[in-house]
Amino acid sequence: MSVCLPSSGITIRPGIDLCQSDLPLDWYQPEFRSYAEEYLALPDRKPETVLPWLDRYVKPAVSHFGDSLLLMAHYYMGGEIVKLVERYGGSIGDSYSLALLGERSPRASIIVQSAVHFMAEAVAILAQPHQEVWITNPKAGCTMEMMAKEDAVAPIIDQLSERYGDEFVVVAYMNTSGRIKAMAGRSGGATCTSSNAALVLDWARKRSERVLFVPDRRLGENAADRIGISPDRVAILPGIGQAESLADDWRRIDRAELLLWGAYCGVHSVFRPEHVRYWHDRGWTVLVHPESSLEVVRAADGCGSTSYLWGAVMGAEPGSRFAIGTEGHFVRNLREQAALHEIRVEHLAAVDEPGLLRVAGCGCATMSRNDPPHLAGVLDLLRRGTPPDINRVLPGDVVNESTAARDRLDTEERTELVRHARAAMRRMIEIVEGGSPCSSDGVWQ
Repeated sequence: MSVCLPSSGITIRPGIDLCQSDLPLDWYQPEFRSYAEEYLALPDRKPETVLPWLDRYVKPAVSHFGDSLLLMAHYYMGGEIVKLVERYGGSIGDSYSLALLGERSPRASIIVQSAVHFMAEAVAILAQPHQEVWITNPKAGCTMEMMAKEDAVAPIIDQLSERYGDEFVVVAYMNTSGRIKAMAGRSGGATCTSSNAALVLDWARKRSERVLFVPDRRLGENAADRIGISPDRVAILPGIGQAESLADDWRRIDRAELLLWGAYCGVHSVFRPEHVRYWHDRGWTVLVHPESSLEVVRAADGCGSTSYLWGAVMGAEPGSRFAIGTEGHFVRNLREQAALHEIRVEHLAAVDEPGLLRVAGCGCATMSRNDPPHLAGVLDLLRRGTPPDINRVLPGDVVNESTAARDRLDTEERTELVRHARAAMRRMIEIVEGGSPCSSDGVWQ
């Protein structure tokens, strides 16, 4: 295989469960049905049972493709995929590291992504001409990305551009489609991830009088707070359900330096400052993801991307105790691995106090649409030369998360989109790798 990211340190121990839940058989594409039937017929989900079955399909594909195959998965994937991808020589990372990994692995011509669609599309935008990007399940979407579709965002950007001209740029969070990233590129703006949002926003505000940050309102608020943008210079747009005209809002918008699209991550919306206080009162350290609210981030002991959260816990001293505010599958995996080093981990909202919301799981349901049958199926079908075209990811693709119906741009439109979306991503990379007093390693200092 090609270049890999540093190992997560995940250990597959005998007797543990690899899968958090099984998907119904009718959720699988027809081409994947036989793999799902075999998997669902297995007597349990222990490594001793699942791994020999998975080996039958994955090992021949790995051997067939050799260094031309690159497997990758995001930290948020359900426990079974995160544990298994590294077993077969693949890489686990956050959205920033995965976006760069394909391009920086020139020997790889087949890239298989176990994550949500926008992540695979980001890899495709930066991919070299000889590289193909495939996703294990094309219906794995993102609710935040769904709140910032092209038909909602484009009319607003057009009006802002007409009013402010060159004094307006767009910063697009990685959790957007390639079509939105291209809008950022056309404006002279950039993309960002949770690990570098403050860096990119600081760059954008120095470049232009007014910035639209899309789609995550909370990440935008946290980044603004990090670099000292006053709240009275921030205007929040409704986001999903946004009216097509801003005519009634110009007075408010004209006073703002930063405009925030009003979308959010439902997984991180459950966290409250009271959750942080609950664990602080018990002597635990609290670390959260910056898609949480500003109040939660301010109350926590640390904040950063999934790579930061994983590294901070796994690098801690034995006996340390952490409450982690992010996606539930990630926390479950982290809890299992940290326990091997005598470090305790709990989910931030897994509290036991009257009147305080308890959410023990809080996992991303769409991420969990990638499972062992999808991984086995796509790799086996690729080896056989018969992969479903719907699993191929090209820049600009829009896939309906319910029906898998796809809207694909023609070659000319796609070439134009790649030019602008890649420019936005390149600006992000230059900002991060160019150095800054702000942190660029995933932690908000």
